[in-house]
Amino acid sequence: SDMLNLPVPEAEFINEVLKPSEEQQEMVSAFSERAEEVRAGLVNPTVDNMLKITSDGRKLGLDQRLINPLLPDDPASKVNACVGNILRIWEAGQEDKLTQLVFCDISTPKGTGAVTATQSGCEPFLTDDTPQENTFNVYDDIREKLVAHGVPAGQIAFIHEANTEIKKKELFAKVRSGQVRVLMGSTAKMGAGTNVQDRLIALHDLDCPWRPGDLEQRAGRIVRQGNMNPEVSI
Repeated sequence: SDMLNLPVPEAEFINEVLKPSEEQQEMVSAFSERAEEVRAGLVNPTVDNMLKITSDGRKLGLDQRLINPLLPDDPASKVNACVGNILRIWEAGQEDKLTQLVFCDISTPKGTGAVTATQSGCEPFLTDDTPQENTFNVYDDIREKLVAHGVPAGQIAFIHEANTEIKKKELFAKVRSGQVRVLMGSTAKMGAGTNVQDRLIALHDLDCPWRPGDLEQRAGRIVRQGNMNPEVSI
């Protein structure tokens, strides 16, 4: 891309810095205690291990309700901050039907309504197709909040709902035309081959994937030739 010098939008990278809730702070302390026990060899690796602790930490970093759905919905959480950003950008882009992408790998929906997520203790490179016992789902939570604040439900879509190539093409066409203005998905399903850049004004990274190349794949959806916007936000 450096050699081709293609006309692509200028990206502004914005890091949202948020403080953990009291519950999150307490659970991080509990993770430290678990890690000490694992290091000391006091726990059978099939019961608890460093990968499982890391996995739980990633879920906690996204939303505490992924650890326990009975915990409160923290108003200052990462998910709620993202919802606020999506709403502000959606409102500002009404006239030109500007669109947004939301990437989230940890807590993803199934078309049946069942939830999937990367399960504790599994290999880090597994995709988002491992069942999770938790009933809380970040995708549905974001959609419900956006709809409650006035975004038409038809303007929000999950990449997981397009489970055939024909449905995927139809969905991408709707995003390019501005009919669907918020598209949510995982890196695995919405990375390479997703050409919806025409009206994209913002991309939201709700979690951090395991591989640096995955972040490049995400950014490549918006910093792309054919985007009508000269400047975009990530």
